[in-house]
Amino acid sequence: MAAYRPKILGQVQATFQYFRALKCRSGSAVTKTHNAPRYLRAYTTGTLPAVKVCPVQKDSRLFGRCAFLLGGGIGLYSALKLSIQQHFAEEELIHTLRTTPRLTLYQYRTCAQCSKLRAFLDYYGLQYDTVEVNPIMRQEIKFSSSSKVPVLVIEGEESLELNDASVIMSALKTCMIDKSKTIYEVITYYPQLTSRNILGIESSEFTNRHWVMLNEIAIELHYPDKAARRDEVRWRHWADDWLLCLLAPNVYRTPSEALAAYERIVNEGNYGSVEGVVLKYVGAFTMYFFSKLLKVWYRMENDVRQDLYNAAEEWMAAIGKKRKFLGGERPNLADISVYGVLGSIEGLQAFDDVMTHTRIRKWYRAMQKVIREHGGQD
Repeated sequence: MAAYRPKILGQVQATFQYFRALKCRSGSAVTKTHNAPRYLRAYTTGTLPAVKVCPVQKDSRLFGRCAFLLGGGIGLYSALKLSIQQHFAEEELIHTLRTTPRLTLYQYRTCAQCSKLRAFLDYYGLQYDTVEVNPIMRQEIKFSSSSKVPVLVIEGEESLELNDASVIMSALKTCMIDKSKTIYEVITYYPQLTSRNILGIESSEFTNRHWVMLNEIAIELHYPDKAARRDEVRWRHWADDWLLCLLAPNVYRTPSEALAAYERIVNEGNYGSVEGVVLKYVGAFTMYFFSKLLKVWYRMENDVRQDLYNAAEEWMAAIGKKRKFLGGERPNLADISVYGVLGSIEGLQAFDDVMTHTRIRKWYRAMQKVIREHGGQD
């Protein structure tokens, strides 16, 4: 939007300068010769003469004010036009995906990344089917190029497989805002890079995964200011790189908590009867000791619950006292990400403790309500 203003005001100034010259060329002192503006000649059937520009007279202030008002009106029209296009683009994507069952989510029910993606889809009212993946055999995702969940399959003119919850959220949100781009084009903005560490273990990472890819005009219309966009990206990073890492040491903090966590995993997951019993006890025992290694690796407090409390308070401090969500009156992608990560441990002791001992409960309940009501549809 800002890029168009100088051009528009320049055209308005040239137009008034030309017509002022027509008005006062007779008997006036000449300063320079001025031709009709090029864009004005393009829309005129006759020939517009070249005239002499007069010195600035008393009515120049009036012309300046008219030029300012006309330029502002044109700028406002351009902004409103793009805003309306953005609104209908978002409605069009939501309407298409909601009325036609085209989305299939392959998931682990208790997975934090899957929980985050479900929160996003539910908030925008997108209908989707879920397929619970067996974490041991993974037969359900044999078709996928990735062995990780979530995997989202979009069935449209051609099938498209999307991996990584943050990438999926960013790509779909980009399509909602920018009507000119399809999901097949947008997903190319998030290339996957593969590398090996010093131990020879291969790892992959998606570039731009936390960014909604927009042009400058769309950015100005969608975000109240540049800081809002930076904050959204920063806290999405934080949810994936820190808050998510705090879960395992807290969920498996004690043998009883580890056992309760694996009982939930088995009950909500896709396991056979014998497989579930073995996993419940072996998994709980293994993760209890593994959580102690994670505690050292992430340099956490002796009481890891304190780190979780501190993270919750840090998040609430970022929102502040005057905002309902980090996004203002409506959640942004950072709100949805943090909610999804915490939602994956709801029902466990760690979740109950963080709700009781921090200020996050009010925000969490507000998020729960707006997601349950599909608040992003309107």
